[in-house]
Amino acid sequence: MLRTPSGGTGSSGAAAAEGRLVSIGTVLNLLREEFPEVTISKIRFLEAEGLVEPQRTPSGYRKFSTDDVERLGHVLRMQRDHYLPLKVIREQLDALARGERVQLPAPAQPRDALDALGLLEAPEGPQEADGVPSGQEGRTTARIGRTELLATAGVTEGELAEWESYGLLCAHPDGGFDADSVTIARLVADLGGYGLEPRHLRAVKAAADREAGLIEQVIAPLRRHRNPQTRAHAEATAKELATLAVRLHAALVRAALHPRGQ
Repeated sequence: MLRTPSGGTGSSGAAAAEGRLVSIGTVLNLLREEFPEVTISKIRFLEAEGLVEPQRTPSGYRKFSTDDVERLGHVLRMQRDHYLPLKVIREQLDALARGERVQLPAPAQPRDALDALGLLEAPEGPQEADGVPSGQEGRTTARIGRTELLATAGVTEGELAEWESYGLLCAHPDGGFDADSVTIARLVADLGGYGLEPRHLRAVKAAADREAGLIEQVIAPLRRHRNPQTRAHAEATAKELATLAVRLHAALVRAALHPRGQ
């Protein structure tokens, strides 16, 4: 039985205790006991990367064994606890399969992982209750490549290309993706797990563009001002307005889902 980095078998170890083959939907439910954020797209991506090889029925449906589920749990655990790239995880798994001992790095903190990717946001002011910086924050300009984005979001090249065709994501001229792109990719992938396709999200993108346009109208005069301090204030105002717009949008969605009288 495959051992986890912590020495146990993990909750996914008992996933297919009966030894029977299970569908990808069953695997998803089993893994979500320990990994609530995992999606079917993520599982398919890990398969495409060669990290798991489920059997196929004559009609093409995936069927996963006990070892497949344990292997997926191991991969997800190494990503979550150690922030290892898939290439390294694959090498670790191959070494374990050969009976070799594997030395894992100490568990990393999320901040360490973001810093390693060059995507750490460093707020300069106090934090609001919802985690949004209340003051002006700095953000690094470092970006990640296309391959790293695919691995981080757990999606395929075809899915990313489809998102780009709908305008949900756009690479910088140098081909890199910034921290916002990583966040968008993860959210679009998560929504896809609930059946929401990129074409369904065009309305969300259009609403975001309209909100950004309203904010631009407010700060445009400030940006054109001769006083450097006023121009600097424009950026702080834009961030404040963006925070308020996001909070308003979330409140409106919640209100729409729970109309009065129900």
